[in-house]
Amino acid sequence: MAETIATPGLTPQQWDDQFFREYVRSNRFRRYMGTTENSIIHVKEDLTRKKGDKITFANVRKLRGPGVTGRTVLEGNEEELDTRSMVVQVDTLRNAVVVTDHDEQLSAIGLRDAAKGALKDWALDKMRNDIIAALRSINGVNYESASEGQKDAWLADNADRVLFGNARSNNAGNDHSASLANIASPSGKMTAATVSLAKRMAQTANPAIRPVRLNEDEEWFVMFAQPLAFRDLSQDSAMQQANRDARPRAVMDNPIFTGGSLVWDGVIIREIPEIPVIPGVGASNIDIATSFLCGAQAVGVGWARRLRSTTDVRDYGFRRGVGVQEMRGIEKLLFGKGADDLDDLVQHGVVTVYTAGVADA
Repeated sequence: MAETIATPGLTPQQWDDQFFREYVRSNRFRRYMGTTENSIIHVKEDLTRKKGDKITFANVRKLRGPGVTGRTVLEGNEEELDTRSMVVQVDTLRNAVVVTDHDEQLSAIGLRDAAKGALKDWALDKMRNDIIAALRSINGVNYESASEGQKDAWLADNADRVLFGNARSNNAGNDHSASLANIASPSGKMTAATVSLAKRMAQTANPAIRPVRLNEDEEWFVMFAQPLAFRDLSQDSAMQQANRDARPRAVMDNPIFTGGSLVWDGVIIREIPEIPVIPGVGASNIDIATSFLCGAQAVGVGWARRLRSTTDVRDYGFRRGVGVQEMRGIEKLLFGKGADDLDDLVQHGVVTVYTAGVADA
């Protein structure tokens, strides 16, 4: 039986490695991904070396006991180590494009090369959107699919790490929809004071949200902001004064001119244009913008198989396909704070911030 040999342009080994590097590097969340517990998006690749469909992320809470002093016997006064776990399920993701020799001949562009670029963009969009969906999720359920009861239960467990507008008192008895309805405009817009309040909530939550540590003792949080929230923050007088007086005045170095990341009170604020608004749920039916102040291990990414290319040649070489596939899972990391491992789940590294999201006139 004769075999059809794929043309050199379709040989997967020629673009596998570069495709994966571009895919991850171009992702706007890429700079926050890492394999250590000091990463905002914690990546684990355990299953790339062994079989399985689940990756476990572990959390060890700090010791809270007083210890012993002097001649007090330590034996019998030991403290129990409080450990928690979360399982991230991995699944296969695939997409492909098929081009016939006939269409390749007629087209003014190389369709198979164009397919590679389109698949790369699809992979970029897919990972970005999955990270956003994880941040917005309600105990693992997509925000739009979650019931009011699920949202209320989530809020009850996470009340110390969810902010409605610019005051913690806007939380209406852990009723999610009623709390959103307390957000008005302009009083509920994102401001520099909102960022500082969200940071204090992260620091005082129980258990506290751990900042990312740089240079041994330099601590930072990162806020991923919905565009309308980012707009309001950039127009806040305190933020504008800080950028005028404390940031470089050169056009290419100041976010007043570049629209780049803002910095306030130990928080880096990054605009994520793809975060959607929640329509019509605020006071007077205004839209609500969701932003996320994140510390270490906010999101977990579990990889079982890295992204790779695939090819398919059929119909006697007339139809040639190029595709991509990977096996991974992405979840907001949740660890229990109740008596048992999974009791009273709280989002480990995220303060969710809801603010007024009034569209441009």
